[in-house]
Amino acid sequence: MKNVNQKYNEVPDVSNIKDLVKYGVDKGPDKKFVIYHNENNDECIKTFRNTWDDISKIGTFIFKHNLRNCKIALLGENSYEWIVIFFSIFLGQNVFVPLDRELPAEDLAEQLILSGCKALFYSERYKGSAEIIKSNIEMPVEQYLSIEDFDLFRAEGEYALKEKYFDFIDKDVKSSDLACIVFTSGTTGKSKGVMLTHGNLVADVTATCMCVSAQHTVLFLPFNHTFAWISLFAAFIFNENGYLCKDYRNVVKDFQKYHPQHFMAVPLVIEKIYNTIWRTAEKTGQTSTLRIGIKINRFLLKLGINKGSKLFKKIHEQLGGNLELIICGGAALDLRYEEELYHMGIVVLSGCGITECSRVVTVNRVENFELGSIGLPLPCNEVKIFEPDENGIGEIFVRGSNVMIGYYNDPEATENAFDGEWFKTGDYGRIDKDGFLYFVGRKKNLIILANGKNISPEELEDKLIKIPYVREVIVYEEKKRIVAEFYLNEEDYPDARQKLNIDVHDLNRSLPMSKHIGKIKVREIEFPKTTTLKIKRRYN
Repeated sequence: MKNVNQKYNEVPDVSNIKDLVKYGVDKGPDKKFVIYHNENNDECIKTFRNTWDDISKIGTFIFKHNLRNCKIALLGENSYEWIVIFFSIFLGQNVFVPLDRELPAEDLAEQLILSGCKALFYSERYKGSAEIIKSNIEMPVEQYLSIEDFDLFRAEGEYALKEKYFDFIDKDVKSSDLACIVFTSGTTGKSKGVMLTHGNLVADVTATCMCVSAQHTVLFLPFNHTFAWISLFAAFIFNENGYLCKDYRNVVKDFQKYHPQHFMAVPLVIEKIYNTIWRTAEKTGQTSTLRIGIKINRFLLKLGINKGSKLFKKIHEQLGGNLELIICGGAALDLRYEEELYHMGIVVLSGCGITECSRVVTVNRVENFELGSIGLPLPCNEVKIFEPDENGIGEIFVRGSNVMIGYYNDPEATENAFDGEWFKTGDYGRIDKDGFLYFVGRKKNLIILANGKNISPEELEDKLIKIPYVREVIVYEEKKRIVAEFYLNEEDYPDARQKLNIDVHDLNRSLPMSKHIGKIKVREIEFPKTTTLKIKRRYN
């Protein structure tokens, strides 16, 4: 649905994360900030006032332990304590270094050394990694702080505040201050430390919230990734609560209990929801009814009528009954998921982003979206296609107030990442006449054939994933041939392997010779993934 008259949500005029947090606390101090279950499985509710009090106490504890103007790392699973420590570091003008809990301890140690962290907060679950890190003789970390002692830290901070120690609360934070160093966790290559300022982060989240809402949500994306921060920051803009889900595999149960209006997800979660809907329909003999309902609502939508919530009432109840939209990012989502969920009355707004741009660059909007696209640029940035070919496809460049200031201690990588003011994303795409951006593929993933032709593996993957029994697939080059490697749904399709050769052969017949799949591989287990649930690509 395209609409040139774009409406924007009202957002505060703030220049740093500290001002953003204060805005939300002042706006609704007694509103719910987060709901979660503690280690005893008791439901806990924290208001914005509660959260600010805890941030102030932990931040004061940090200052009392002489952690000022330094870099502080955090290693742990999603928790309320993680959120409080996260903001306590930001709001004290220290530099936050989030650690990817899925990485080996040796890799984490390298990141701590590269960034020069002075302190490390870690949860009990990752105590073993912390011990390995401690044993590294090059380690700059001076203080190791177990999150198990969170209550003690808070009590110490509370006592200092009673003694009029207001250094943390009074600390001035500027837009230009370095807020974090985030090590990229891409599917290929060595990670680099992305430097983002308070101004970068605030520009991105306020611009995102101008375009889409993130209210009454369920939080389940790993907090060490910047995509998850959008929800954390947005809470202080919309003054709405969310439920903290500790395991995305339980997310549907949490939807049914906490009835979200919106949530942010990566494609794997949306695919899981979609597949669950169809599997349930097959088991209950409702497949034909579901298909008929989709056809009816597809026709009604063309007339501007949406009866999805009534025609698919049971599906909507499975997702909590109040769901208005899903914001999808982190990777490209296949068009069929967007289309079919839309015809069921579930709006999926795809966007695109990258850590170097404080995460979000483009996003579709409720009143202005185009299925298959990754949306329109945010108000805080511009997007252009560099050297487009005859089809309008080229590398996506971005410039704006959300773009990083560079890679930490790596001037060469920083220089290579920019063309003047424009950040080179490494993604290929095209922009249509209405300004919507379409993702084509990653520059690093391109298959360059002997005849000089460039083949985007994502283009072929988008076609192969449509085969009903294909759960996951990646395409790559091996010995000058295009290889497609599959993980199949052999539970529901016992003859999947036998069908695969025929279906790939049929696809090849519809493609130019240069794009033919030359070899098929089938794996027994799903592909390894990053913590943002993207498949880790293999390169030979």
